[in-house]
Amino acid sequence: KEEIYFLSANPFSFKDIIKNLDNLEEQEVFGTLKLPSNALENEKFPLIIGVAGSFGWGSHHFEYLEMYREMGIATFELNSFKSRGVKSTVGTQTEVTTAMMILDVYRAFEILSNHPNINKNKVGLTGWSLGGAVTLFSGWKPLKNAINKELQFSAKLPFYPPFFVIPDPMDFEDTPTHILIGELDTWTPAEACIEFEEMMKEKSYNFNLTVYENSYHSFDRESDVSIRENAYDFSDCRLRMNDQGVVFQNFNNIYIPMSTPLLQKIGLALCAKRGPKFGGNPQARKKSFQFSKHFMNQYLLLD
Repeated sequence: KEEIYFLSANPFSFKDIIKNLDNLEEQEVFGTLKLPSNALENEKFPLIIGVAGSFGWGSHHFEYLEMYREMGIATFELNSFKSRGVKSTVGTQTEVTTAMMILDVYRAFEILSNHPNINKNKVGLTGWSLGGAVTLFSGWKPLKNAINKELQFSAKLPFYPPFFVIPDPMDFEDTPTHILIGELDTWTPAEACIEFEEMMKEKSYNFNLTVYENSYHSFDRESDVSIRENAYDFSDCRLRMNDQGVVFQNFNNIYIPMSTPLLQKIGLALCAKRGPKFGGNPQARKKSFQFSKHFMNQYLLLD
């Protein structure tokens, strides 16, 4: 394995990237590159960049990456949290944001695209929960074009992502994307993912969704279902984002821009509850591993 360090920054919101990227203070970030076993010196592999959720990396995440390496795909574990000295963002979502992690993803991709063992034309992106939002919105064109217009992912696999922010315009790169979500998820509501899929389908994007029945958030963990008291329940949240990357909460026709930690806290307090359930469902877990293997094989190895 190889620790790879690179320079990113700390944008709080997408707006900070779209409007102010060149003026942001630099932040060193690292991740871990692992090649399939028995890799030859200059052998090139497809790559999957993995992005963890608000808890940071967990054992079930590593199982997917190990499976990918056994298939002959290199993996990169992005460490956006550890790089900034943060363990968890559950219940706040301000210390490390989606914007920071998307910037990290592209800065890592830029370095890895020049690595002697990586085929930069076969790179997939996968993420869980918060990392699922990173996986999707990394392809939103107003944001991506501000960071890097050249590099493109070949496949995206977001697990139980928070897709309750609707961007205007709905202008994405057309990368094969598939969401895996639990039917009973209220932390990152399944209903919002279904609505998002319908909007993407209307625009003819290659965008699909699988809903696992009787499953909660983190259905692919090997833990029992329990309640996370301090976490947000976003069931009733539907937010809008303009082309400048500003997210708005519409409260009785008063639009609150969620562009600072305090304004975001106020905006979420108007729609979010607390205490969602999360934990494993053995059937859904088994199916999600099988699906992930098939999906990444299709777009990174066969295509």
